[in-house]
Amino acid sequence: MLNVSTQDLVPSPVGPVDVEQAEAALVERYPRLVRIAYLVLPPSLGRNRRVLTAHALVQRSLPRRRVPGPSVPEPRRAEDAVDPGYAYVRGEVLRQALVAGLPLRRFALPRRAQFPPLLPHVWGLRLFPRVGGADELALDQQLSRLSGPGRAAYVLRGLERQGDPEVLRVLAAAGVDDPASALAEADALDTLTSLTALAGPAAGADGGSSTGPASRVVPGGSGERVGEQAGPGRSRGGGHGPGTADFPTGGPGTADFPTAGPGKADFPTAGPGKADFPTAGPGKADSPTAGPGKADSPTAGPGKADSPTGGLGPLGNGGSPGLLSTGSDPGPLSTGGGYGPLGAGRAGRVSGAALLESDEFDPCALQARPTDLMRRRQHGRAAAVAVAALAVCGMLLGLPGDGWGRNGAAAPSYARNPAAEAALDPGAVKRVPPGAWPGSTRQDFSVWPARGGLTGDGTLLRRALAVWARPGLSVRSSATPGTPVGPPMGPPQLLFAGVVDGARVVLFHDGLRVVRYAEPTGGAAGAALDFARTDGADTVGSAALVVSRASGNVRYLTAPWVREAAVRDLLAPAKEPWPLARDAYGVTEPLPSPAEAKGCVRWNTLQVRDGSGLRLLTDLGELAPARLLWGPPAAPVDATGHEAREAWARAACRLTAVRAHGVRSVNAWRFARQQLPEGAGRGTWLCTRAETWRGTGGRVLAQFLVPSAKVPAALAARSEGSPACGVRDPRVLAGVLWQAPSGGWYVLAAGSPEFTALEVSGGVKGRSHGPVLAVRAKAGARADLDGTLEDGTRRRALR
Repeated sequence: MLNVSTQDLVPSPVGPVDVEQAEAALVERYPRLVRIAYLVLPPSLGRNRRVLTAHALVQRSLPRRRVPGPSVPEPRRAEDAVDPGYAYVRGEVLRQALVAGLPLRRFALPRRAQFPPLLPHVWGLRLFPRVGGADELALDQQLSRLSGPGRAAYVLRGLERQGDPEVLRVLAAAGVDDPASALAEADALDTLTSLTALAGPAAGADGGSSTGPASRVVPGGSGERVGEQAGPGRSRGGGHGPGTADFPTGGPGTADFPTAGPGKADFPTAGPGKADFPTAGPGKADSPTAGPGKADSPTAGPGKADSPTGGLGPLGNGGSPGLLSTGSDPGPLSTGGGYGPLGAGRAGRVSGAALLESDEFDPCALQARPTDLMRRRQHGRAAAVAVAALAVCGMLLGLPGDGWGRNGAAAPSYARNPAAEAALDPGAVKRVPPGAWPGSTRQDFSVWPARGGLTGDGTLLRRALAVWARPGLSVRSSATPGTPVGPPMGPPQLLFAGVVDGARVVLFHDGLRVVRYAEPTGGAAGAALDFARTDGADTVGSAALVVSRASGNVRYLTAPWVREAAVRDLLAPAKEPWPLARDAYGVTEPLPSPAEAKGCVRWNTLQVRDGSGLRLLTDLGELAPARLLWGPPAAPVDATGHEAREAWARAACRLTAVRAHGVRSVNAWRFARQQLPEGAGRGTWLCTRAETWRGTGGRVLAQFLVPSAKVPAALAARSEGSPACGVRDPRVLAGVLWQAPSGGWYVLAAGSPEFTALEVSGGVKGRSHGPVLAVRAKAGARADLDGTLEDGTRRRALR
């Protein structure tokens, strides 16, 4: 068990670290840091990759900016007397080395340290440290059996001379989840190397005598570790008193191992008063062939015990039995020099911690060998063949004519295609003469004459056509839903080219779309390109186009058959329209646009008169204004009559729901009237349907109007893509929760004349015969509404 308090697990306060300080520590102690990384990395990577990865991890450990220290420094400890720069870099090296040892998971995000390093990189050579002896090989194998944190703990204690509390703090700072388990692994390896170091010389006694000097056995460490505290019966450091066999932590009269008590040379199974090995009997320090009363090696004589530096003499110091002698008088368990039957053999083994300093684990002193030369030659030939094959295939696929080019059977690109080239030629643009429309059998955009003061500016037209075909990143482009934005299919028709509101404006028509190009008069920077679908436009649908928007105002370019233009406020039905002046090209004066207004205090519409009557058009944020209609879906008329203006005055603010939707026309019609409960008057039900130029995506709004003319319409239901309230399906059903003047609440519902019965269920229940229904309810009540048609079909409410 580890004797470490909770306070010991707090990371050490190394203080703030500057980039220059960390760089100096890295450069000064680079070999040491690379050795640490090499030892902590898993040996399964292979020596070549471990060397390169160790160098890469150390080189990547430099901070990008100053590392702040703790706001309240903790008391200084003995182990804190480390250069803060070196402590920080060492911590980063350990953290990356531990990450590099983690296996790649299928669903986990990989870390940079888990991949082979990009730098440093060596081509054609394999690098590895110098080969060591059998001891180094044995230690490397033992380290490979440890986990990454276990290797880090062993290296910190053995190579960095760190005490257990500091090892725990450094591991915790490096991101180890269980530092205590890692330290326990290092303890186990320390014990194993200690036992191996003690047993090794005895095993070597068979091989003959050794005349070399005896060496000191250091189990689990080389020298004193920083911050390690001396325990009971233990002496600190390498000093040893009389009558001792010198081990790192030995106390007087002891050969001290982790569980040794006073007066014992203890191993895990030793009993009292014995110097035991795992199978020793009473009163013996045994090896496998020991006899009674003997401390034997395979060749040991009676009453002798073999130590790593064996000598001859009685068991004791100066003839005193029961002590392990360290004096000049050799004894059976002596650390002094001497020769004798039990001391014969090779010198004691070097400890595992001391081996960490050997050349076997030095990734800065390297040997180089070539890679597999035959395989490299084969790979080079295969790569050359693959590159040649790829080049030949690319040439064949890119051949023109009958070859399989990128565009197949398509004609060459714009520069060599006659049709596309003509579409971008300003001289090929179609211009309709001014007197063509009166004699034409159709009145639409195809007979609009080319108007404006810049119709002869070929440079402007060329820029407009080029931007249309290939708009750059700086061009602000917009298009109504369902409108293609590709280049023209051929030479387009020119409708207008001139200066409006400080911008050069060009309007084109290609039979399917109207395209507006605008650029500032000071240059082409900040150009705008707008597309609007106008296929199937009739006389009213082609009566006007938006030519300019500026400062919340809009200007229209009217058709040549428009005789007069006026402005009508849709929210003021009793107010007469005021005239709207136009210039010689048909461009109107600016008027406030409802599409860009933030509130709904007025709704200005364009009222035009052509050869057959008055038309009412409104701006919904697109090039083509929408036509306002009134009446049943089968036979609507322009919303210029008194009843239509009264209804639209209360429903106009709901037009914001169909803004910028590619709307061609908006029709409103009264599908029901209802007598309100408690004699509150008669309510009106309106259905508003917006049709689009593309034919799909129409929006339907069901609205309820109370008797007061000053109250706007209440939205009862809305739907998109539904055929309800249209030519194909004029039936509609909707309901609202209404509060009577007395404070009571009612569910009101109404359907078109095709409904014979209505029913509500859920939070409110009720049924009526006919197309209207009124049922008392509570505030906030919710109910399901459906109705029955004349043929018995059930129909749900609009949604």
